[in-house]
Amino acid sequence: QVQLVESGGGLVQAGGSLRLSCAASGSIFHINTMGWYRQAPGKQRELVAQIITGGSTYYADSVKGRFTISRDNAKNTVSLQMNSLQPEDTAVYYCNAMIATIPHMHLDVYWGQGTQVTVSS
Repeated sequence: QVQLVESGGGLVQAGGSLRLSCAASGSIFHINTMGWYRQAPGKQRELVAQIITGGSTYYADSVKGRFTISRDNAKNTVSLQMNSLQPEDTAVYYCNAMIATIPHMHLDVYWGQGTQVTVSS
């Protein structure tokens, strides 16, 4: 089985920074994409940033230039550095990964439990 465990959420004032981290563990053969989604109250879950094994990244327009995603393939971790945070960034942030597991090698999508990020004005 696979688990994604997030850390790093919290309360910060507008203009501040937070760093989210997510560690994948379990019967992992290979991790393809890793990323972060967020869901604000009353809104749909949206993709914030994503990074593939080779290092290519994707960012939602709303976070470009403020957020940076990175991963450590040796440690099966992904991080999201969030700078210049604004109240509209307030949401539950979820780690997401597409992982092939031992022994079947099938790719499946896994989610973390979510971590709250609250930005006060």
